[in-house]
Amino acid sequence: MGDKVDGPAPSPQQARAQASAITSGGPATGAEAAPTSQLRALFDGPRLSPGQRRVAQYLIEHLTEAAFLSITELADRAGVSQPSVTRFASAVGFSGYPALRERLQSIALGTLAGPSEEDRANELQAAVDAEIQNLEHLRRDLADPDRVIRVGRELSRSTPLTVLGLRISGSLAEYFGYGARRIHPDVRLVTRGGSVACDALLQSREAGGTWVLAFAMPRHAQETLAALRVAREAGLKVALVTDLALDPLAEEADVTFATGTGSRLVFDSYAAPGLLAAALLQAMTDADPERTQARLEKYERVADQHQFFLRE
Repeated sequence: MGDKVDGPAPSPQQARAQASAITSGGPATGAEAAPTSQLRALFDGPRLSPGQRRVAQYLIEHLTEAAFLSITELADRAGVSQPSVTRFASAVGFSGYPALRERLQSIALGTLAGPSEEDRANELQAAVDAEIQNLEHLRRDLADPDRVIRVGRELSRSTPLTVLGLRISGSLAEYFGYGARRIHPDVRLVTRGGSVACDALLQSREAGGTWVLAFAMPRHAQETLAALRVAREAGLKVALVTDLALDPLAEEADVTFATGTGSRLVFDSYAAPGLLAAALLQAMTDADPERTQARLEKYERVADQHQFFLRE
């Protein structure tokens, strides 16, 4: 969320393609894990103020440069005061900015170390290892399942239930919507932005809907932010599944589930968000087991009648 200060920056996909020799590597464990995952582990736990989120977002977007800035320079780049940077360091568990900068430098230097020939041959395995770490983070987050259970119950009660996912996030919304339609009587999928999304959200609220489940993976789209604001203004509550709870999207959500995305390849992968979507579907089925059973049995009869699937 900090201002860009070094001229036009390439898109994340372009940057990854240009830096494939840097980001590829062998199994990513411990200090070798993907930088984004390591920063998420540092920043996602505490509840950060808007100013602190600006610092965090700047560090995520400019790690290799920001890790070597003075506190004055970082405050200027992120558009906050020096005391805000100090408070941010304390909020994420460090004694002060010098200790935080030392940790950032160790992460940054890990990304700059050139891989061996053997490591380069294993860049796909490295991507898998990074996703395993994202799943480990999610596993720890689900040690207390109460929040997922509570949100699943609310989504189950919302009729209609709107599922929003624009641009690349549409694939996650499609997956969730496909499953939700089997167990919920009125699921409305929104995968187009602008006035189309606005119209769908307003109609959902007018029809009695109370919740929207939104998926927002990077790069975060302006039209997603606009849609969430329309939903909130209309009186809909928002449950958001995103990669980091550090951006303006989270400010428009009533509940945010932050899960890491795989960033080792040119295009991101979504093992953890996909599993979280499945967990929310499970929570919806458990919220109303009688309705779930009745709808699934009805669907199986229809599927058999029209031979939707191959015989096994």
